[in-house]
Amino acid sequence: MSTAEQLHEGIAALNLMLPEGAESRLLAYLSLLAKWNRTYNLTAVREEKDMVTHHLLDSLAVLRVMEAEKSALAIRRLADVGSGAGLPGLVLAMARPELKIASIEASQKKTAFQQQAKIEMALVNASIYCRRAEAVKDTFDAAISRAFASLADFISHAGHLSNRLLAMKGLFPAAELANLPPGWRLAASHELTVPGLDAQRHLLVLERN
Repeated sequence: MSTAEQLHEGIAALNLMLPEGAESRLLAYLSLLAKWNRTYNLTAVREEKDMVTHHLLDSLAVLRVMEAEKSALAIRRLADVGSGAGLPGLVLAMARPELKIASIEASQKKTAFQQQAKIEMALVNASIYCRRAEAVKDTFDAAISRAFASLADFISHAGHLSNRLLAMKGLFPAAELANLPPGWRLAASHELTVPGLDAQRHLLVLERN
């Protein structure tokens, strides 16, 4: 199966409708990521077929939750904290052009890649911040992060950006939830199913009390 077929089938399995041209842009992003990764080591995932599952579909899976709760979440401006190679932020920007994405990453080589991806994929709805999250003064409807060190650290580094934080996790982090900083609570937990990925995935919605 080609990566294009793998991506198309995965999007269908997620029951997502993407705008015209989005799949082509996602594949172009994937190709660019694989090219840069050979030199700059942006991700530990090496094979493009694995990148489809572990990066593209894993990022797209959160849309099911975000849109199922659209009236409650009302997300128009989303910050991606510690975005690395632009995951999930740039993927969401391609999938949902109406979203305004702020991709925040302190590594210069990773933001250089993101800037190139923004240019090549014509992502007018994405802004790239080469700085630590603590230095960003803007506020957003929500902030999201993928595999951040811990929930407490996520709140510490990004809690000033929004009263709502979306944490993408693997196993359900019961111990981390027991140690949330005062003033924050778990508002919702959603188990995600990522096509082709035989591993647990969760999206936790954290809110300020």
